[in-house]
Amino acid sequence: MIELPTKAQVTVRIIGIISASGFFILSIQSKASLQLTFFQDAALNIFSLVILATPVIYFWVIKPFVKAHNQAIDQIQQLSWIDPLTQLANRRLILRHMEKTLSSAVRHKVYGAVMMIDLDDFKPINDIHGHEAGDAILTEIAKRLVSITRTEDIIGRLGGDEFIVILGDINTDKQHALDRAELVANRLIQTINKPLDFNGKQLKVSASIGIRFLDYEKIATVDQLFSNADSAMYLAKNKGKGNAAFFQEEIN
Repeated sequence: MIELPTKAQVTVRIIGIISASGFFILSIQSKASLQLTFFQDAALNIFSLVILATPVIYFWVIKPFVKAHNQAIDQIQQLSWIDPLTQLANRRLILRHMEKTLSSAVRHKVYGAVMMIDLDDFKPINDIHGHEAGDAILTEIAKRLVSITRTEDIIGRLGGDEFIVILGDINTDKQHALDRAELVANRLIQTINKPLDFNGKQLKVSASIGIRFLDYEKIATVDQLFSNADSAMYLAKNKGKGNAAFFQEEIN
């Protein structure tokens, strides 16, 4: 986390700048032979102090403080949208993107898909090898999901060992879009199935994927889409580990 300068640090800097500026002004005046009244001398000192100290205070105190403040705000905002472990979108950001994806699908008349991914056999690994192993698996799975999806796709972690992939624009032809969604799901399964080396041990999980097809002609809410994808994911689990299944009611 970016640290902002403390009040004490800011105060010390300002006092130091003013003191140094005042000393510099006095040293110049001592070498000059100006005959000034008390008020003229005071006015000159104040004017010289403002001219010398203001730019230094701005560049050494105000500008760094504002920069650090803006960076801290950006970092806080990022943390509110990103899962800290996997660096994927968190539930809050996923919901925001999902709404945009739905609007875009209707506007451009394109098909998409929501894929709910649950890792099989993750809990035993967490229990036997510890949370460090579990975190290593989650982090690696996140990297693999990113590596085989498009930059415009949304990949997120919903919590625990549950991930989500949102494909916004697959195709304008429904059958091609369905085929593409199934192809992507199978690629995800194959990628997740690859073993992971952790402290010399080969750890392996598989994935059950529920696919909720996005049909712009059949409007659904975000909650419905997530619920349908979740139902399809349990249908995939019932078929056995490492399987994908569509939410059947919406693809005919």
